[in-house]
Amino acid sequence: MKIGRIFTKGLIFDNPIFVQLLGMCPTLAVTNSAQNALGMGLATTAVLIGSNAVISLIKNLIPSKIRIPAFVVVIATFVTMIGMLMKAYLPDLDKALGLFIPLIVVNCLILARAESFASKQTIFPSVVDGVGMGLGFTLGLTILGAVRELFGLGTVFGVTILGDFFQPASIMTLPPGAFLALGLLLALFNKLTAKGLNEL
Repeated sequence: MKIGRIFTKGLIFDNPIFVQLLGMCPTLAVTNSAQNALGMGLATTAVLIGSNAVISLIKNLIPSKIRIPAFVVVIATFVTMIGMLMKAYLPDLDKALGLFIPLIVVNCLILARAESFASKQTIFPSVVDGVGMGLGFTLGLTILGAVRELFGLGTVFGVTILGDFFQPASIMTLPPGAFLALGLLLALFNKLTAKGLNEL
């Protein structure tokens, strides 16, 4: 598979959020603001790139019977490193994301890419896959976070977008708002991609 195709699969055609519906726990839980969503997406991307790279390098050294536990150990190592860096340099974001940073270890997106791609490919395609899938995940989270923040608070990344005339819909910053916004964005994404594919 061509490198460009590997990258765009994760970004658009197999987008983890809008196509595969992977990683729904952080998708619904931390997207009450665009900043939190972006932080979670970038943290997950870093873990995805690192774990894909290492797993592609050691895949032939891991006995098949213990490959999943071995993958989890590799992923947990990168999650621990990212968690420590966030505590040191981004304490406010770390506090806002809370338990969802350690839970990256069990994010089905990362384990799925380790099992279905990195364990079968060389390092360069695996890293490109990690970048594409990670940025696709980040993009999906950030769009969802921006929509929820815009309609729930009238801001995006803390910057006021809608003036005093706007009446915030507080439900958008609550869990039901996550389901509502995600459903509408899924419908829009499917409509746009279906139209784009028909025009090709």
